[in-house]
Amino acid sequence: MKKVISVLLLIAMLFTMAACGGNEGTKEDELKVGFIFLHDENSTYDKNFMDAAKAACEAMGVTYLQKANIPETNECYEAAIELVEEGCGIIFADSFGHEAHILKAAKENPEVQFCHATGTTAHTEEVANFHNAFASIYEGRYLAGVTAGLKLNEMIEAGKITADKAKMGYVGAFTYAEVISGYTSFYLGAKSVCPSVTMDVQFTGSWYDEQLEKEAANALINKGCVLISQHADSMGAPTACENAGIPNVSYNGSTAAACPETFLISSRINWEPYYKYIIECVQNDKAIDVDWTGTLETGSVELSDLGKNVAAGTADKLAEIEKGLKDGTVKVFDTAAFTVSGDAITANVKVDAEGHVTSYMADVDTDAAYTGDTEAIKDGAFAESSDRSAPYFDLAIDGITRLNSKF
Repeated sequence: MKKVISVLLLIAMLFTMAACGGNEGTKEDELKVGFIFLHDENSTYDKNFMDAAKAACEAMGVTYLQKANIPETNECYEAAIELVEEGCGIIFADSFGHEAHILKAAKENPEVQFCHATGTTAHTEEVANFHNAFASIYEGRYLAGVTAGLKLNEMIEAGKITADKAKMGYVGAFTYAEVISGYTSFYLGAKSVCPSVTMDVQFTGSWYDEQLEKEAANALINKGCVLISQHADSMGAPTACENAGIPNVSYNGSTAAACPETFLISSRINWEPYYKYIIECVQNDKAIDVDWTGTLETGSVELSDLGKNVAAGTADKLAEIEKGLKDGTVKVFDTAAFTVSGDAITANVKVDAEGHVTSYMADVDTDAAYTGDTEAIKDGAFAESSDRSAPYFDLAIDGITRLNSKF
């Protein structure tokens, strides 16, 4: 009898072990998502991606892996291959210069889905497991610009500046369409409420260089700019503004804690909706969009809380404009709102007698010669991110002066 009981116990133990083994197998089969970041959490740009990635993976119950401080070199390809070898079913990279390396890894590993932010080639390469994504951040920057314009109006009304001195400064990383689209939408938002506004742009030639960004902001302040914004990833410009007492509109997150006296507002892309989308697609064996563009409606474009020194009535005005952006009655790049003149009129640009753009062949397919290939003016506005997720607005409009260029 004891032998029978022992045998039965042994069989029960074997069944238990098998069940446990089955659970371990399931764990091994769980989806892993790998992320490649250009910098670490000290970069506001990369931290924005990191926070969203961790939140999405936790919410979706999948494993999160990351490679940080990965430059736009072959190290990106190597990092991608390491993540493939670690069992990732999805790999996402966050910087424009990562794209060629991610594409190479995608072609070699068709069983893995590769997704890339700010990229331009997925729609032309037609690689089934390679995808680009971005968001209509120009809407967020436009709203941030409205906040800036209202602050300028307050300064004019208080006698701190005259209307003709309402000059903003903008610290940009590179003279790329993404940056041009961003600072133009910011400017147009300000101009919509402060018609006399002008803006100078200083490029640093780096996405993340705190010293260069601080120097650029100080140079703009010294040239008479009374409000500063930026498309660069460090605390350089906000710190310079706080030290000088100049209002600042930051990017990718509030700087209110570090710069309480000068912070006005910040816009950012919330990548969590996209991460959840691609995870759901893989889990449900559905195709991922070749080009995905998040919007205000999808929760992909967000504004921070307002700083303590914004102009009165800012919150109500932003709510009004946001409603218009969502229902289509407000268009960021409405051609009636800006003009193009002088050397900015090229073979790709047609304007009317007043300088309003009537036709523009944008470089959407991004060939080696940057040839215009797609009509971008639709229904009286530049249709940003409608033919490709990454921005392609690169017009030099009147009222904005580029002090230098960095490609």
